[in-house]
Amino acid sequence: MGEAKRRSRAIQTEVSKAIGVQTAVGKVQVRWDNKAEATPFGQMVFFIEFLTMTGLWNSWVEECPLEYRSPNGSSKRDILGTWLLSILSGHRRYAHVTTIRTDGVNPGLLGMKDVVSEDTLRRALQAIEEEPGFQWLQRHIDKSVLALIGAPWILDVDVTIKPLYGKQEGAEVGFNPKKPGRPSHAYHSYQMAGLRLVLGVDVEAGNHSHGNYTMPGLMKILDKLPEDKQPYLVRGDAGLGSEDMLSALERRAQSYLFKLRITANVKRYIERVFWNEGWENAGQGWEGREGELRLSGWSRSRRVIVMRRPLKGEIALADDQQMIIGFAETERPIKKYEYAVLVTDLEHEVVTIAQLYRDRADSENSFDELKNQWGWGGFTTQDLKRCRFTAMAVALVYNWWSLFVRLANPKARLEAITSRPFLLSGVARRTTHSGQQHLSITTLHGNAQEAQGMLSRVSSMLNQWKIAAEQLNLKSVWQYACEHIITTVTGFRLKSSLLLTAQSSG
Repeated sequence: MGEAKRRSRAIQTEVSKAIGVQTAVGKVQVRWDNKAEATPFGQMVFFIEFLTMTGLWNSWVEECPLEYRSPNGSSKRDILGTWLLSILSGHRRYAHVTTIRTDGVNPGLLGMKDVVSEDTLRRALQAIEEEPGFQWLQRHIDKSVLALIGAPWILDVDVTIKPLYGKQEGAEVGFNPKKPGRPSHAYHSYQMAGLRLVLGVDVEAGNHSHGNYTMPGLMKILDKLPEDKQPYLVRGDAGLGSEDMLSALERRAQSYLFKLRITANVKRYIERVFWNEGWENAGQGWEGREGELRLSGWSRSRRVIVMRRPLKGEIALADDQQMIIGFAETERPIKKYEYAVLVTDLEHEVVTIAQLYRDRADSENSFDELKNQWGWGGFTTQDLKRCRFTAMAVALVYNWWSLFVRLANPKARLEAITSRPFLLSGVARRTTHSGQQHLSITTLHGNAQEAQGMLSRVSSMLNQWKIAAEQLNLKSVWQYACEHIITTVTGFRLKSSLLLTAQSSG
């Protein structure tokens, strides 16, 4: 009877605290429940299951080089869990960490005791020594990618500019096409095409955007890869076709495909071959013509492909500063062309090389996604070390999430702006009954049934792989997951798949 009275008094107290809010359909009684264990990311439990059963989460925490001497310091699990949840939620500033401190479900599912404050997170990253921290993060980025290299693949290289607005270390004025004159950082990134997984990222000062600053990170990746996992092709945009880059790749017998900057010497070469015969169909309205070119900084002649495509419509030439406009008109009929020049050591025909370079647009989408939908455009601190740490952590969480989404939806890749509300969002409330935890999820997406089906299939696969791993004691759940992604997404059939063996034996 005493408990019933207490519950009744509690209900009366809550009712007395309710606020009457007038709406279009009448007054609604509104009250806050600060004691409920709830989360707006209810479906994150399936991603946490993926990280737990593959061992990715626990090994990342255990190998973290952060050590506090004081017994009052926050645990590594709480700090890294806060970092993970913030990045996965799409945050761009450390101050946004406050928004997940009221999450009463997901931190506990990660084994965390508490979500740390933004200041605690920043101080923890500052306490990690630079070189051990880089090695730790890079080791786990490698782990998230290398096991998936089982077919010929392409390594895409890119430089992304991040504008800065304060007095940060490395904030220098350099090449900045969107905000000229604005100090920035340069993110040199390396990606596995197709699966769109990041192999590494180097954060440099804004005036270090040249390809010569990309080369050390690229060569480090190539040198550590086993011979059977070397990329079929290294591909990049303009600015990477320097003598140092090309000769370093040629010494390693590594094929490459880069776009050349349209310098004066390149323009003269285009003029020389423009009226010659031998132009071939290069697909999508382009024409191509191969030849050899030796630029002034090159040690020898190299194969180049000149690409051109007629422009349609009228052309107006505008000068924004002088406020004048001119029209490209003449009494004679003229053709207008856009053009590009590629340098490569591949021996394929022109149409194949042109398509290989056009396929790079797929990787450009993921570079843009990392900058605008993940945290590469934010998480800025005054020192360069923590900017580098967070850039690598964002790449790592991005890889984990990309692989999880591919397991859920192998037919097509979903960007974060689509996949996060689809596979994460959903109001969940946790309750405990008979010693078991229960999670009730109310999804908020229009395609909720489809999301439920995908997430349930991923959970079922993980549990099947766990049983197979325990019975055969030959491979881990992570290895089974990688084999599944290779066979279903890339279509590459492994020569000896223990996954198929386990299924047939079952």
